[in-house]
Amino acid sequence: MLPLTILLNAAAGAPVEMDINGLISDLAFILLLGAVVTLLFKWIKQPVVLGYIVAGFLASPNFKALPSVTTEANIEFWAQIGIVVLLFSLGVEFSFKKLMNVGGSAISTVMIIITGMMLSGVIVGHCLGMSFINCLFLGGMLSMSSTTIIIKAFTDMGLRQKRFAGIVFGVLIVEDLFAVLLMVILSSIALNNSVEGGELIMSVSKLVFFLVIWFVVGVYVLPSALNRVNRFLNPETLLVVSMGLCLGMAVFSVQCGFSLALGAFVMGSILAGTSYAERIEKVTAPVKDLFGAVFFISVGMMVQPTVIVEYWGSILLLSGVVIVGMIVFGSLGLLLTGQTLKVAIEAGFSLTQIGEFAFIIASLGMSLGVLDATIYPIVVAVSVITTFTTPYFIKMANPFYRFVEKILPNRLHFLIERYSADAKEGAASARHVWTNLLRRYLWRFMLYSIILIAIIAVSIAYFVPWLTDLFGGWGKFVGVILTLLLMAPFLLALSSPVSKRVEVKMLESYHSQYRVPMVVMTVFRAVVALILVIYYIGSCYGYLVGVFAAIAMMVLLFAVFRKQARRSLQTIESKFMSNLNERELRRTGKNYNLVSDLHQAVVHVGSGSPYLGMRLMDTDLHSKYGVNILNIQRGGEFIPVPAGDTRIFPGDVVGVVGTDSQIESILPLLECDRTDTPVDMSASSDFDVAALKLTETSPIIGHTVAQIDVRRKYMSFILAIQRGDEYITDVVSIPFCAGDVVWVAGNKKYYNKLVKS
Repeated sequence: MLPLTILLNAAAGAPVEMDINGLISDLAFILLLGAVVTLLFKWIKQPVVLGYIVAGFLASPNFKALPSVTTEANIEFWAQIGIVVLLFSLGVEFSFKKLMNVGGSAISTVMIIITGMMLSGVIVGHCLGMSFINCLFLGGMLSMSSTTIIIKAFTDMGLRQKRFAGIVFGVLIVEDLFAVLLMVILSSIALNNSVEGGELIMSVSKLVFFLVIWFVVGVYVLPSALNRVNRFLNPETLLVVSMGLCLGMAVFSVQCGFSLALGAFVMGSILAGTSYAERIEKVTAPVKDLFGAVFFISVGMMVQPTVIVEYWGSILLLSGVVIVGMIVFGSLGLLLTGQTLKVAIEAGFSLTQIGEFAFIIASLGMSLGVLDATIYPIVVAVSVITTFTTPYFIKMANPFYRFVEKILPNRLHFLIERYSADAKEGAASARHVWTNLLRRYLWRFMLYSIILIAIIAVSIAYFVPWLTDLFGGWGKFVGVILTLLLMAPFLLALSSPVSKRVEVKMLESYHSQYRVPMVVMTVFRAVVALILVIYYIGSCYGYLVGVFAAIAMMVLLFAVFRKQARRSLQTIESKFMSNLNERELRRTGKNYNLVSDLHQAVVHVGSGSPYLGMRLMDTDLHSKYGVNILNIQRGGEFIPVPAGDTRIFPGDVVGVVGTDSQIESILPLLECDRTDTPVDMSASSDFDVAALKLTETSPIIGHTVAQIDVRRKYMSFILAIQRGDEYITDVVSIPFCAGDVVWVAGNKKYYNKLVKS
């Protein structure tokens, strides 16, 4: 792939030459041709992605009736940028939290799909007379659905918010992660005629290590950094920052031995949890659409009619294997993981294609010299055919489900529904408690072990040598001490029990010997923590010193500094979870406390809200639910402290003030069938919340809110009055007194006039 080649050449110091005129002319040609063809496909009501593929074929040297691009590598360059931006956009919409929610189901489903499709590829390849190694590579190519094609199909068909779409996205991302491992296995088999277990374990460990570190560091740092520069993030600067982070992580991913696309997805997932996700999605959408179109056009350019004519039988057979295999294994995998029959069929019918990773695996086989040259164009033709058919199979999912529902025996239908319900229900049994406990144990063990290993690696490789060069032996000592202090809270987290009181009580009622495995798990983690400390100190001062120093440190940590380490850990975890859930916390207002127990939430008004078109004075939002509307963002217009005759429209972003319970009660009413509208906070730079202490000269002394009409006269809203230690939130009929602290929200230019005349 050209971008990776350019990176490698640049890293090796080789000059990189590119024909700029040819690059621009080729891009202009394919975009103009793509515009004409896609407009035609829109007119005949066909998916746009199919139009891009047809345009690619028309622009290729294989179609003689029209001029072709001057250099196909130019288009490949733009296409690779398209893949990066598409995966970044997917990450922004499909956050790490969502991936964790579907992770177990997605992993099990992908394992079933890959196993089934690999076996199918080997069997079909053998029937077509291919060698064993070619059969293995063919199976690998047939087992990878196309993330970019499915994203585009779901977008064009308006299905991205459907329940099954989220599950499909989870399956696709896990497939991409498995593809990295599959390529290692295939390479090992091709070169050594065997699977190198050590190499495979190292590859898996390296992938997991970097994914965890990227997410932990990214989630901990990025949201806080973006919040600090919030006032400068208009659409232009946000686009530059977003694409810079995307491409920067993509390049860093390549430096770590992974793909550009994986790094882009990781960065998108990190940003998905921030309150800027909707705005990033909006400002990057044109970039995604442009380069995504080039990618699909590049796929169409690989269509070779001569190969299709010569191997049409093999192409049709393999296309059928992909379609039938993905439907069967995908639906079966999701059914076995507890999804309903309808969701399983909808997801299975969406996976009926192969795409970009099939091309990457084929290129790997060609570069290793083990893949027959005719297989690559055959796989491209299969990809094009299955891409064409994907939208139609997605549409066929519901009719097929209704057909299966009719012919399925009642008893079998009951068993499937019962199995799905039991899988979701998760009854409060001892087995369920142990499952949750073990999952949390493994997750925390992996997370904190990786963090500690990363700290040790950075300290040994960079930090301690740097201080040693500066200050000699004392620099080394100081570096070790500082590193151990940084490790302390994570060592405590790694060694501490993971059970909750509720779980302990439940396990006591089920089994009297429940403590034995829990003690074993805790001891094991403590031993691992001790070994890590011994290794670190031993690497710097020798392992004899390391053993005694590590034991002394662990004793001090648990006996003397346990409370301090726990406070540090709670601070770190609290900030991490707050950043990870920033988008959701902003929606519910739980991270924006104004005064007393009042919070401000940012709510998107949906197209199904019962309040659409109503004036604020005519709603029951305050009288029934106790909340107040603080501001309204409507497109590029920001309305601070809206008057009672202001109406509510779909797409409005409403600032709501109330208690947690009050906000939770109105969220379903306002967000009903909501469509996320990005909030441009730069429009509200003059809007703020402040506490003002009233003086004797204040013009509102002795008057009530109703008497002076604070909303209209001062463009402000009184949240509460603090009188001594008392907070008064029902302020309408309360006269103001000198010395009161008034919590006010509104335009800074006006609310300051409340203090003095």
